[in-house]
Amino acid sequence: MAYSGCRLGEVSALRWKPVNSPGNRLAVPGTKTESSCRVIPMYGPLRDLLLALRRENPTARLDYNIVKHASASKCLATACRKPGFPRFTHHGLRHFFATACVESGVDIPTVSRWLGHKDGGALAMRVYGHLREAHSDAMVAQVSFSTKDAKIVPMPDISGFHQSSGT
Repeated sequence: MAYSGCRLGEVSALRWKPVNSPGNRLAVPGTKTESSCRVIPMYGPLRDLLLALRRENPTARLDYNIVKHASASKCLATACRKPGFPRFTHHGLRHFFATACVESGVDIPTVSRWLGHKDGGALAMRVYGHLREAHSDAMVAQVSFSTKDAKIVPMPDISGFHQSSGT
């Protein structure tokens, strides 16, 4: 869930067959309707996780579930309670994915499509838009107008250039 942004129901419905889809994509089954299925790109960590899970069960048929357990609520609760962390849920993993994407520079409409939102990014913008401001603040710290900075190309001297009227 942390590597795909999938909802709990979507992860529970994942089968091995879509993992083998062409184009390095993962077909995420819809949980409300057949048409709510979406396709997301498989990047390094997600692909590595799926390959590791496949190695654990190499004889599983393609129509078998990838995830064997319907929920990890008790494990998450225990993992948080013992060190005194705040409660963390399955949906928190989805937020983690979206946050990581936005903070990595992925635009919000793309993240929204990966999450399966049908509103063109409006919800994602409300929930994750503040992260763009934090990113903007971090980026502005890199701006420099110093000529000694290698990122700036000095302008040629134009002091002898006279601009004619009308130009």
